[in-house]
Amino acid sequence: MVEHEAGAGSGAAGEPGAGAESPPPLPDLVDAGMYLVDDRGRIIQVNSAAEKLLARTADELLGQDAHELLHRDARGQTIPRAQCAMMQSFLGASTGRGQGWFERGDGSPLPMSWLVTPCRAGAGRTGAMVLFHESTPLDGAQWQESGTSAPRSELDRLALLAETTTLLTSTLVIDETVQRLEQLVVPRLADWVVVDLINEGGEVQRASVVGHQEGHLVHLTELEGPMPPVPEESPLPLPRALRGAASTVASPSDYERSPDSGIAVAQRELFRATGMHSAAIAPIRGLREVIGALTLGRSTRPEEFRTRDLSLLNDIARRAGLALDNARLFQRQRRIAETMQRHLLPRLPGVPGVQMTVRYLPSPEASQVGGDWYDAFVLPDGVAALAIGDVVGHDLDAAAGMAQVRNMLRAYAWAAQEPPSVIVDRLDQAMQHATDASMATLIFARLERRAEVGDWCLTWTNAGHPPPMLVHHDGRVEFLDGGHDILLGTGISTRRTDASLALPPRSTLVFYTDGLIESPGHSLDAGLLRLSRTAASLAHRPLDAFCDLMLSRVRPADNEDDVAVLALRLPHSG
Repeated sequence: MVEHEAGAGSGAAGEPGAGAESPPPLPDLVDAGMYLVDDRGRIIQVNSAAEKLLARTADELLGQDAHELLHRDARGQTIPRAQCAMMQSFLGASTGRGQGWFERGDGSPLPMSWLVTPCRAGAGRTGAMVLFHESTPLDGAQWQESGTSAPRSELDRLALLAETTTLLTSTLVIDETVQRLEQLVVPRLADWVVVDLINEGGEVQRASVVGHQEGHLVHLTELEGPMPPVPEESPLPLPRALRGAASTVASPSDYERSPDSGIAVAQRELFRATGMHSAAIAPIRGLREVIGALTLGRSTRPEEFRTRDLSLLNDIARRAGLALDNARLFQRQRRIAETMQRHLLPRLPGVPGVQMTVRYLPSPEASQVGGDWYDAFVLPDGVAALAIGDVVGHDLDAAAGMAQVRNMLRAYAWAAQEPPSVIVDRLDQAMQHATDASMATLIFARLERRAEVGDWCLTWTNAGHPPPMLVHHDGRVEFLDGGHDILLGTGISTRRTDASLALPPRSTLVFYTDGLIESPGHSLDAGLLRLSRTAASLAHRPLDAFCDLMLSRVRPADNEDDVAVLALRLPHSG
């Protein structure tokens, strides 16, 4: 690394918010502009000649990405990083020179000659110094640097990047995004790929160490998992990438001296276990922050990674960062929505002698909330009220409508000891004027212990919902089809009916939503048959195991709907 310490002189200095020691001011030269960039390529110092040549003030330059702000071709267009000779010198930490164009503050082009050389950027951090002066305009549109050539054809490179964008942005699952990234780069670009991710707590997790061996992708799981903290000042490649510094090449020789941190020890072990003799490491950046690092390694192929390979790696890492950032945002929304759903769904009451349990599975494609719901509560007369329903929709609006319907049902049921059909009819009339729910299905029931005859009696009404399932202790299954009327919210006036049934001892009563039995490729009858056969085989299982096994065996693999289940088991006798 060539080190440069600028002499004294006037000029702007400092990196806003850096919190680190600033390098000395840049000198004023007769006709040459000078600026300093940090390890991310951001401008951290300029001299007054640079301000004059670029027609930009220091405030307009400091903190900006120099490539995005200044580097242009003869037509005034931003140069792809992969084709920018100045970026090649910067990424390779090597001295380079050439000719090209900068864009002035007024939008006009500045033909100039430039020199880039590595230097210190304060507090032990590396960067680069750029020295430039106005020159005769070039005839062509290229930026040239002796000895630099693209390792892959531009068509191949663009095809790979297009494939990367398509594959990585078509999923919102972090693990699947990482897996697709592995398949994209190994063995096409490297023998090994390593993905390190920074979680929301700032901890580093080695998400993937994958190599190509005998035609297959193989995980080294013993190297995956939590990583030591990222040191603030380590000059080694991985910590620098995880801090957001520019991409770089690395080799086992970087770790020959005593390791400066636990993460350096982990990297030494990585090179030893994989046999990598050359690696290229780039930061993975999201929209707001660095979220990890991408490492490509070569072990069986003899050629080493070179500076010219880093531009393609940067482009891949940039696309991976956007995909992973979107996946993280989606997961964060799912967690928030799931917490909301848990608060919307009630706790179960204690009913003496009756076991009761519930399950709720959100739609795998939705935002973890929906219109499926259940409820159970004890009425003033001591009777247990049971409900299960489904408000149309699979989003936050459906969840809000569900909460309104459930709360209104509770209020009507508590206010008057009336048959379920009367209460549901009153709810149907109110829904059209007092809730945001459009339509909904519902079963509302009363479970009453009749002490005079020593049994339990279920009285229910059904507003367009799949029928409850009664599983006898001996394995016989029946669906309770009585009391079935049209769904809520249609605006059609109807006289709802009730049905009643004495429940046998040790039987299991199951209320469920249609996501348990419906799927695009099967009929409703097929789903009910699958449910009844499965329930019959589980009749003697404990209630919690009964529900878990029923869900795992019955819920269709292609189901895209929520599932709610309310199950209860009667005692041996009344």
